[in-house]
This record gives sequence, structure tokens and C-alpha cells, in this order.
Amino acid sequence: MIKTGDRLPAATLMEYSEVEGGGCSLGPNPVDVHKASAGKTIALFALPGAFTPTCSAKHVPGYVEKFAELKAAGVDEIWCVSVNDAFVMGAWARDQKTDGKVRMLGDGDAVFTKATGLTLDLTGRGMGLRSNRYSMLVKDGVVVTLNIEAPGKFEASDAATLLAQAKA
Repeated sequence: MIKTGDRLPAATLMEYSEVEGGGCSLGPNPVDVHKASAGKTIALFALPGAFTPTCSAKHVPGYVEKFAELKAAGVDEIWCVSVNDAFVMGAWARDQKTDGKVRMLGDGDAVFTKATGLTLDLTGRGMGLRSNRYSMLVKDGVVVTLNIEAPGKFEASDAATLLAQAKA
């Protein structure tokens, strides 16, 4: 399992852009984790699934709300990672009004999630293999803080916790 001091795993996440520009096409665009995190401070949080109750009502909205404070604390980008395809993540981004604040990154094949060791098996509940709920502060591709939730909990991976860690 990934831990503080480890590098983010080599993986490609997928991002859907609503508006063409800045070298991004509208279709799903690959995001090389190592290249995209190089030289940056990233507030990364992961969750079990798009449009799910806690994720939609609390987790994503908290990071959207704390965007300016996280930026002021030195965070360059906020990433939301979920084992969903880029189209679902794009629709969820629109629903959650994350544009310009939180990058909604799909890990459709769970390659990144498996490499972190932070999987959540929801087989039998209709969701298959998903990501555990967690957050991490990443500097230049290295995990500086890691907050892993216990099953069914939402107490440690929220935006306020990661903001306090970014300020420390």
C-alpha cells in the first residue's frame, strides 16, 4: 500500500474537457500522473464512485468550496480520482460545478487505484472494484500526507483536513 514518502504510481488517468482549449481536445484526454504532478503540489482525493451520496453531497463539494484556501496554502491543483470512465467523470464535473477548480480524473481500469493498494471491493453491491476513500497531499510526485478512511466513513479525507495539512 502506498505510504508517506512514496512516489505516485506510474499510471495514466483520463480527463474529459467540456471546452476545447489550451491544447486539450473535447474527448477523453490522457493524464500521465508522473508528468502532471512534476513540480507541483497536488491535493489529491479519491472516492468510491461518481454520483454516489457521500461523494456528491460532501466530498467533492468540500474541495470546490475550499479551492481558494487550498490555492492560498500552496496547492497548485486539486485532483479527484475515481474508478469511473472519463465520460462519467465529465458529467459529474458538470453536475458538481468543478470547472477550473477540481480536475475530475477517471481511473476506468483501476490501474492507478490498484497500484496504490487502496482498492475497495464492492462486488455484490453492484459496483465491483473501486477506490477506497482517501486524500493525500503530493509534492513533486511524492506523497507528503495520506489520510485513509475506514470503510463507510468520511472523517479524514475531507477538504478541511487536507487544507490544515497544506498550511502546516
